[in-house]
Amino acid sequence: MAGIVVVFDFDLTILDVDSDNWVIDECGATELFESLLPTTPWNSLMDRMMRDIHSKGRTIEDIGECLKRAPLDPHIIEAIKSAHALGCDLRVVSDANRFFIETILKHHGFLDCFSEINTNPSYVDEEGRLRILPFHDDDATKPSHGCSLCPPNMCKGAIIERIRSSLVDEGKKKVQFIYVGDGKGDYCPSLKLSEADCVMPRKNYAAWDLITGNMDLIKAKVHEWRDGEDLQRVLLQLIHRSERLKIIMDCKHQTSSSHEALPQALPVPH
Repeated sequence: MAGIVVVFDFDLTILDVDSDNWVIDECGATELFESLLPTTPWNSLMDRMMRDIHSKGRTIEDIGECLKRAPLDPHIIEAIKSAHALGCDLRVVSDANRFFIETILKHHGFLDCFSEINTNPSYVDEEGRLRILPFHDDDATKPSHGCSLCPPNMCKGAIIERIRSSLVDEGKKKVQFIYVGDGKGDYCPSLKLSEADCVMPRKNYAAWDLITGNMDLIKAKVHEWRDGEDLQRVLLQLIHRSERLKIIMDCKHQTSSSHEALPQALPVPH
């Protein structure tokens, strides 16, 4: 479906849990994590926790197997595969990290559905330890992205603006965004959407609270969802509705053009 870009958050949106918390809990590092959380930025803390987990004998393969066990609703997989089959441009914008996201998507067989994954970079160093870096320059006192709504390592709103700008540069000016998310970090990108766009916040989660509490600031149409089955239903309805509207507008344009192309009637001689 040309002209529709669907942007997904990852944790508690595609995945049914928070991938960071899942790995920390499964690897028995919850107590240390919670003790450091009040004084350490989340992104920096996750990098630190990977060091602790590796020091206790866990390998990158162990972490990968842990990620493969994380729960993922089959309805989410079906929704994403269906949207991709319909021709939508699917992207991820997430404050998780590349290794976590790609491991899970590849394991479930739909990594190739996404044209782009925007997340915190990660790599395995020479000691076999997973390193996690900030998406933006990480400065807790003065974030490089300049957004007061977002954590210092990532502004999702800035990413949405960059995606839209790149599409315009490619000549794709009439693009509809559908943004799907749940968390506090998904509020900022919701503010960047236009009247032609849709935002799908997960009901009773932080993004939904912020959006419904500030409707005067939201230009996009709001469509809530509760679980994977609900997400699948709402998303596919929005995609099909957009296609129907596109067909109607194309028909109107063709009808108008055909009227303009009609030759003028010849005058009747008297």
